[in-house]
Amino acid sequence: MAGSRNDIAKTLKEPGNRLDVFPAFVKVAGRRVVVAGHGAEAAAKVRLLGETNARIVVVSAEIEADLVKAIDLFEAEHIAEDFRPEHLKGAALVFSAREDRALDKAVADAARAAGIPVNAVDKPDLCDFYTGALVNRAPIAVAITSTGVGPVLSRHIRARIEAMLPRATGELARLAESFRDAATKVISDGALRRTFWARFFSGAVAANLYAGKSSAARAEAQRLLNSMADEPGFVWLVGAGPGAEDLLTLRAQRLLQEADVIVHDALVPADVVAMGRRDAERIAVGKRKGAHSVPQAEISELLVRLGKKGLKVVRLKAGDPMIFGRAAEEMEALRQGGVGFEIVPGVTAAFAAAASAQIPLTLRGVASNLVFATGHNARSETLPDWAGLALKGATVAVYMGRTVAAAVADKMIGAGLKPETPVAVIENAALADERQFAGTLSELAVLSNRAEIDGPVLIVIGEAVGHAALDKAEPLAPQDAARIAAA
Repeated sequence: MAGSRNDIAKTLKEPGNRLDVFPAFVKVAGRRVVVAGHGAEAAAKVRLLGETNARIVVVSAEIEADLVKAIDLFEAEHIAEDFRPEHLKGAALVFSAREDRALDKAVADAARAAGIPVNAVDKPDLCDFYTGALVNRAPIAVAITSTGVGPVLSRHIRARIEAMLPRATGELARLAESFRDAATKVISDGALRRTFWARFFSGAVAANLYAGKSSAARAEAQRLLNSMADEPGFVWLVGAGPGAEDLLTLRAQRLLQEADVIVHDALVPADVVAMGRRDAERIAVGKRKGAHSVPQAEISELLVRLGKKGLKVVRLKAGDPMIFGRAAEEMEALRQGGVGFEIVPGVTAAFAAAASAQIPLTLRGVASNLVFATGHNARSETLPDWAGLALKGATVAVYMGRTVAAAVADKMIGAGLKPETPVAVIENAALADERQFAGTLSELAVLSNRAEIDGPVLIVIGEAVGHAALDKAEPLAPQDAARIAAA
């Protein structure tokens, strides 16, 4: 931990990594905030201030229609005069949106002379403070600023936060405030009280409130307060997607921030695991093909044990937990152990690979069926069921098939599938180091011998692959590799 703090300190010593502003929220309820301006920019500031309880005062001899509407909507005061320093008396903040540098500078100079912070729209050098892109979940507020460098980026970030924070977040905060004194009196132990609040914001209380059931939420909060010692644990089997952080679902992100323990597979990137709550325990159960560090039975037992301790557990699996994720065994163990659980789906590798390579997994008149298959049964003496489906026009997505690619090709060609059937191979789908390969079924055997392709691969077989955007893909069987395979 000390080493981590030292690393942060070293990073912050670099001037470019330190902020030129100090983030703060100004109390404006009932206080006078002056907007000097006449047009659209002034109207935008009035609308922004309209999300607060400030007394908004607009100063301008003449105003445009857009500003008139904003003044009426938020019941602002309009002083129909040219700006004078006297208009700033008693103001907490000043905004100048006069759309003329000299006029804005006059307002900024008057504000500074009066000791009042000022913001001049689109003129950073005249500003004492910046207005951030605001996410309003009153009383919760999130503001994002680029310190005037990239306002469009700030708006993009705000949109992502808007999507992550349910509209009822403010209502949840107000409900928490109503229980604060009671929680302090009933739960004397500080650590236990922190656990109470973690469960308050992540369990049934929040779930009911977000679902619009405020009475049920309040009842759950009271029940939680009365029975802290008996609060049951819970396990979420969460799909981490193909590995790209921005393909994680919003629910998965929220649960990672709420979990007491994160039990994760080796294929889940460290950056995704790091999205969990800072103080959450992280347990790696490292399952990789040929190198299972923890047997599946032990993983299932671990989940039951953690749940019975009353902990909130995220079982983080690559892709989707219900597709070759062995979720069935873990669900059965949790049922037998009497531990509640829930499935949170993720983007499975087939969808990520198809999206990256623009492969239409189903296509009218070409492929109306989609098969998810694992390559492990391709060595069987009988033809795998999915190979027969491929003969009927299905698109087949083969997971974990690199080492048995030759067996897959032999079985399918032997069953009658045309050797020239299009094939795509996607390594590390949706990640920065993704690679795409294109070829035919007859060339698929080469994949088993290409040791440099060592990341997780997804093989897609079928006529629909021929309609993909694979013009920039690498050849599945380069000439030298093809000759080796033929020999």
